[in-house]
Amino acid sequence: MNRIGFLLKLSLLSLAIPILQACPQSCNCPMGQQQHVICNGAGLKKFPKVSEQTQLLSMQRNSFPVLAPNSFKEMKGVVSLHLQHCQIKEIASGAFRGLNKLIYLYLSNNEISTLRQGAFDDLSELTYLYMDHNKMVELPKGIFTPLINLFVLQLSHNKIRELKPGTFTGAKDLRWLYLANNEITSMQPGSLDEVENLAIFHLEGNQLSSYPVAAMSKLRVVEDLKLSDNPLKALPDYAFQSFGRYMESLFIDNMGLERVSDKAFTGVTTLKSAHIEDNRLSNLPKNFPFGTLENLTLSNNPWHCSCQLTPLRRWLESSRTRPDAVCASPAQYKGQQLRDTAAFRTCRAPIKRSRKISRH
Repeated sequence: MNRIGFLLKLSLLSLAIPILQACPQSCNCPMGQQQHVICNGAGLKKFPKVSEQTQLLSMQRNSFPVLAPNSFKEMKGVVSLHLQHCQIKEIASGAFRGLNKLIYLYLSNNEISTLRQGAFDDLSELTYLYMDHNKMVELPKGIFTPLINLFVLQLSHNKIRELKPGTFTGAKDLRWLYLANNEITSMQPGSLDEVENLAIFHLEGNQLSSYPVAAMSKLRVVEDLKLSDNPLKALPDYAFQSFGRYMESLFIDNMGLERVSDKAFTGVTTLKSAHIEDNRLSNLPKNFPFGTLENLTLSNNPWHCSCQLTPLRRWLESSRTRPDAVCASPAQYKGQQLRDTAAFRTCRAPIKRSRKISRH
């Protein structure tokens, strides 16, 4: 091979081999490659320049108060971006523009109070978004519109006060929504219309004083619902009907709950675990789904040990677990375990009436 041919072949080979760039200063690149770039706690105030081959970029515990427009435009190959504990206060419109391969975005434990319209533009592949432990008071209408593949949204431990119609427009594939420990007092009708396929919905630790029937009735397949630590006094008729045949786990503990409507559990056919401790309940509704129940917590309720609680007594007798449930009334049974008390000795099982066969 002559010299010209050799140089030509060498040139073609160099085009086929990606140029290895040095790991950014103050960062760590495992195996000496830029596919994973780790810059945690490096005192950064500006984003490092990374290779187009970089897929994971972790910049936790640095200082980036504002995510400006086009902050990541040179990072087109990033799939997973970690920005926890970075003192972020504001996300500008177009901040993530160009990150159209991003699947994981971690923004937890910041000081985010402002989301500008268009903040999530270009993130059409984003599947997991974590924004818990921030300071957001409201979610702008349509803020999640670009996130057509969003599956998990973590918004717990913020200061969100209300859910309005249009909040989740575009996020039609959302399945897990975490809104625990906010300040939600209201969920307006239509606020969950766009996310009717939620399977996990956590609302514990908010300020709901009435069950949002209209908003919840749009949900279809909720399997795990947490309402604990909301000041709810009552559960209304048909509270879970729209998704009752899918619901397996329900948390309604520590709410000051005084009354559960007789039709509250209409349509609930697959419930396996229910947590109703630390309330003010004296009875349970007639249609409480004991038939599928495997786990039930009952403690710290003022149970009235009368024949109305016979279905509960039977479940306790058949259960392998021994949940604590103490009679508060009538007086002669006060302090006795519901499982062991003689209060149900005179209660009769419901009489099954035989069908009359008409003769012609």
